[in-house]
Amino acid sequence: MRTLFSLCLLLFCAISFAQTNVTGKVVDENDQPIPGANIKLTGQAVGAVTDFDGNFSLKVDQNPPFEIQVSSIGFATQTVQITQNNQNITVKLKEDVALLDEIVVSASRTPERLFESPVTVERVGVTEIKNSATANFYDGLENLKGVDLNTGSLTFKSVNTRGFATFANTRFVQLLDGIDNSSPALNFVIGNLVGMNELDVNSIELLPGASSALYGANAFNGILFMTSKNPFNHEGIKAYAKTGITSSEDAGDNNFYDFGIRAAKKFSERFAAKANFSYLQGTDWFATDTRQYSDVRTRIGEPDEIFEKSADRLDHDGLNIYGDEISTAAVGTDLRGVAQLLEAQGLIPAGASALVPAVNVARTGYLEQELTDYDARSIKFDAALHYRPFANDIEVIWNSRIGKGNTIYQGANRYQLKNFILQQHKLEIKGDNFFVRGYTTSEDAKDSYDLRFTGINMNRVNATEWFGTYAGAYLQSTLAGATDADSHAAARVAADAAFTPQPGTPEFQRLFDQVTSDPDISTGSKFLDNTKVYHAEGNYNFSSLLNDAADVQVGASYRQYSLNSQGTIFTDFDGPIEYDEYGAYVQGVKKFGEDERLRLTGSLRYDKNQFFDGNFSPRLSIGYSAGENKQHNIRASFQTGFRNPDTQSLFIGFDVGRATLVGSSPDNLDRPLPNTDLVGRDVYFDSYSLNSVQDFSAAVAAAVPGILAANPGITLEQAQGLAVQQNAGILTPETTGLVQPEKVTAFDIGYRGKLGDVTSVDVNAYYNIYDGFINQRNVVTPVTGSTTDATGVADIATGNFQVFQTYTNSLADVSSYGLIFGINTKLLDKFDVGLNYTLAKFDFDQSTDPGFKAGFNTPEHKVKVSLGSTNLFDNFGFGINARWSDEYFWQASIANAVIPSRTLLDAQINYTVPSIKSLFKVGGSNILGDEYITAPGSGNVGSQFYISWTINNL
Repeated sequence: MRTLFSLCLLLFCAISFAQTNVTGKVVDENDQPIPGANIKLTGQAVGAVTDFDGNFSLKVDQNPPFEIQVSSIGFATQTVQITQNNQNITVKLKEDVALLDEIVVSASRTPERLFESPVTVERVGVTEIKNSATANFYDGLENLKGVDLNTGSLTFKSVNTRGFATFANTRFVQLLDGIDNSSPALNFVIGNLVGMNELDVNSIELLPGASSALYGANAFNGILFMTSKNPFNHEGIKAYAKTGITSSEDAGDNNFYDFGIRAAKKFSERFAAKANFSYLQGTDWFATDTRQYSDVRTRIGEPDEIFEKSADRLDHDGLNIYGDEISTAAVGTDLRGVAQLLEAQGLIPAGASALVPAVNVARTGYLEQELTDYDARSIKFDAALHYRPFANDIEVIWNSRIGKGNTIYQGANRYQLKNFILQQHKLEIKGDNFFVRGYTTSEDAKDSYDLRFTGINMNRVNATEWFGTYAGAYLQSTLAGATDADSHAAARVAADAAFTPQPGTPEFQRLFDQVTSDPDISTGSKFLDNTKVYHAEGNYNFSSLLNDAADVQVGASYRQYSLNSQGTIFTDFDGPIEYDEYGAYVQGVKKFGEDERLRLTGSLRYDKNQFFDGNFSPRLSIGYSAGENKQHNIRASFQTGFRNPDTQSLFIGFDVGRATLVGSSPDNLDRPLPNTDLVGRDVYFDSYSLNSVQDFSAAVAAAVPGILAANPGITLEQAQGLAVQQNAGILTPETTGLVQPEKVTAFDIGYRGKLGDVTSVDVNAYYNIYDGFINQRNVVTPVTGSTTDATGVADIATGNFQVFQTYTNSLADVSSYGLIFGINTKLLDKFDVGLNYTLAKFDFDQSTDPGFKAGFNTPEHKVKVSLGSTNLFDNFGFGINARWSDEYFWQASIANAVIPSRTLLDAQINYTVPSIKSLFKVGGSNILGDEYITAPGSGNVGSQFYISWTINNL
């Protein structure tokens, strides 16, 4: 026994002392240090990263000789032989403009060279973040080819690829270190509001198009992968501070502040930790569109009619004006009807109501800037503990992330997310060939509220008195000899003075606080949300067991939703709604040929949601590397993708004023809905199509004059009754199918290659065919009658109906296709030049499904140009980005309009001071100052100018 113990002790000592130290410096061809370069022991996870001065130190539990690989984005990877302990080396990396040797993970869930990727991948690293001209790295994603960035707020940008854009982008997934960063209730990512600190970003990969075969439901339009820095490899304290102004015509010039810090420490070969904190505060972009957008006389698929605000439009309903929805018509009367009530009460002389016109009058609404302070804020904190129990590739990670912020989100209405909190906690165990992780995401809406319903419910207070005062003041002015226009103007002034609290007054603040703290949508505008998501997944790669003959991996995932809005968003009046989904996949990658030029990839995934049948998602791809140095890569792929209906499509029950949104889960059909006795079953199975109701109303109005002329003895009411009978057949009952998973079949071909020493080209074309495209459809439901008999017609004729927005699938043929071309080169050995073009087209015949809103919402043509230098002269660099996008039609429930084309220019200069390990940058976004919107109703985006100071390794 003693002998055995001695042998074990000797073996342990031998292993313990088999440690090799390697130090050195990594520089470029001009002998300038390269910070953030990766040094990795070949074939293992052991590595280090260079500091601000390009220096590194690497400890390896292995005796020489062995090899290390040195790499950095923008440079060719170099392999160095280590022959002795305490060896000091200087590695000079050669710039590689083509970037074909970059390593990506997202395309196949396994590390591979970018040029071998079976599908298109865009990558951003530390160098690109440093040289970005935008005020933060997330905004800089817009410069990637094929990428759209829709600005909903200073702190909320929505990334999208390949069309069908929306601020509520449930088709695009964002992963932070493998964690889905989507809001559990909203089912979409709120930009980087509660995302990653830019000091902790190690790499960003963007995978456009369908990716369900590996990443499951909702990886439909693309995925954004953000990977943070591992504290074992990236130690030290780093900090940044930024300040500047945002400038626009409506908002003026406003200061913004942004600072952050990252601290990481490798305590031993087994334990490391890190923490990140950042804070941003500024003033949001003002939304000031006072025009009215009306679809009453337009068809779905056409832009709304737009009416300018003017004094003679007594019932004007401005897009960014809230509370003007409260009108005499909304309460079932008109101004003369109000006067008749006053007359009946003896408040005005008998017969005086005849002097008051029978017109619809709306209350004076509040401008959006009167109902929000436009305080844009983002506070992010995360911390992680990393443990390697065997001091090798096996790593256990606990990561907690919490974000709090203010932003404005635009959906069916505009919503102020105020003190919104999202937190995520993850436990992960991973190695070279596997990972197992579980995480939870929870959110708290805190002080968030609906801007539109804030105005509506503030104006519901004393509405009767306001209309009465208006009618009385109108009559008084008329009797005094004023014109009709002057009488209306005087009446509005009198009514507002008496019953409309003005911004800045204590009365206004009390009413505002009362409404925004009330979650009852009939009287308030606050929404509650404590929804949670629980997720677990794992993956194992069998390549090492197969002696690397093929790369075969399997994986599985499970997710549970727990919806908890207390009836303010979902129909969860009686408690949280829970449901789950799961999936599993297998993928194989095989290389052929003596030098492995041919690469075949095949994968298959199965996913099952609690409410739907399971779905299989296959993917097949082929890649071939031609050229003496494999510098020409040709790829082609076929894959299917799908997305399950999101939480809102299934269980929403939300009154947005113009319509009530109703989810179509089978479990949602009999749940109570807000402000109505109707239920989902009535909405989906006993309604009329919106188009037929519009046609019916127009036909009745057109028929009445003729009926009166042909029948002189009848009353107006009788003529209207006859017109209703004559045109009743126009009304078309519509049964709306319950929403099912949406599927896409995607075909991709592409080429990525290197032309000469400094030029790279990337071309990609795609064609997508959709089956069961998910979108919304408005229907009109009789309140007391039924579409099965004349009672439904009577309800429509008398206005006894409600409009609902349903969630369903289109049976029409929907397809999209596009082309993306990019070229990058280097001029005069100093200047990096890039040009890319994107074509995005959409095929859909509206006549095949008249009630279907496609919402492609994407420019057909986009051009982006970049020019910069990382070292124009010693320690000085600059960058310029220009973007042009074509006009496009934005289609959404809030409004439908053509968005004008725009040209934007961003620029920055930077200066490095090695002696204090600092980088100074001055820059601006949209420096030409041409304001723009990305959707009707959104804020007017102006210019942003900044100065920043980043310190490395304090």
